[in-house]
Amino acid sequence: MERGATDAAPEASHAPPAPGAPARRRSRGGRLGRDLTVIVVITALVLAGLAVAATLAYREFYSPSAFVRHYLHLLHDNDAAGALAVPGVAIDSAELQAAGLETPDSDALLRAAAMGSLRDVSIVSEVSDGDVTTVIAEYDAGGVPGTVTFEVEHTGWIGIAPTWAFATSPLAVIDLSVEGSMEFAVNGFEIDKRQVSPDGVDADPTAPISMLVFSPGLYSVSVDTAIAATPGVAVLSDAPLTEVPVTVAAEPTEEFVEVVQDRVEDFLTACATQEVLQPTACPFGYTVDDRIVGLPSWSIAEQPAVTVEPDGASWKIPATEAVARIDVQIQSFFDGSIRDVSEEVPFLVTGTITVLPDGTASIVVGAG
Repeated sequence: MERGATDAAPEASHAPPAPGAPARRRSRGGRLGRDLTVIVVITALVLAGLAVAATLAYREFYSPSAFVRHYLHLLHDNDAAGALAVPGVAIDSAELQAAGLETPDSDALLRAAAMGSLRDVSIVSEVSDGDVTTVIAEYDAGGVPGTVTFEVEHTGWIGIAPTWAFATSPLAVIDLSVEGSMEFAVNGFEIDKRQVSPDGVDADPTAPISMLVFSPGLYSVSVDTAIAATPGVAVLSDAPLTEVPVTVAAEPTEEFVEVVQDRVEDFLTACATQEVLQPTACPFGYTVDDRIVGLPSWSIAEQPAVTVEPDGASWKIPATEAVARIDVQIQSFFDGSIRDVSEEVPFLVTGTITVLPDGTASIVVGAG
């Protein structure tokens, strides 16, 4: 029996699978799903990040607002050449006429030396209408806050980047009249009217000079010569293609008034040396109906207190009171009697003062 038992065929084995085998297959499949999910999420995040980066890059570098910001930063840096090179800034006579402006006399103020301070630039809004976008910006020009509106148009592409230009040039025109001087300064930049006027040395002293300027910008006009001075008049150019009138009336310097006073006194004193009733080319005289005995004697009893006022690019002495005294003997035609006359003679003094090209003044005194 032991042999039979030994020779008997073994029974089929029904032992369960080794622990962990199916679990490993299921684990691999779960990990793959999780990995794919992570990849999808990462890809989505990358694409979203790229979209955000592209949007930020567009706003910062390629949008109409970025275009305007670049122009304003050039003005902030007093980079006149760079600002003029921005597309749409340079202007021709046809564009000026379309805006109702005449061709300016000069572009001398489109330079760094004549530009004012511009800071605290920020974009307020951007609104598109077709190919034209309206951009509004805020700024501080020399301590004066302001707002300016630009129109920007889409002009094409460089690769995938859009290009822009000002649909309306941001330049403006200042019509400048300076009374009392042919020389003046704009933001410290010195100008002689005869150098910028199309009429040159024959420039009309009373005619305004039209000059192109950047907008926005604060332009301070002042006079500081030996003859005239003014603390300055500031004008804000705050809108593209507009005309801004400016009138500056210079005041005579104390030294200039003293010189004129001395010249007038010398002139009247010289008039008083003429021993005639009506001194030649002088503002005073005396009339009698009888005859005089001997020569009359004149003196200036009261000199005029001279003031000086601007008259175009020249000056004038407004009518000013003065008093002369005459001493003369007069003989009556009726009875031959002689009487001594000592009489004060009031009169008015006026004058014109012409500033010559060399800076000196020609003073002509007349009667009021």
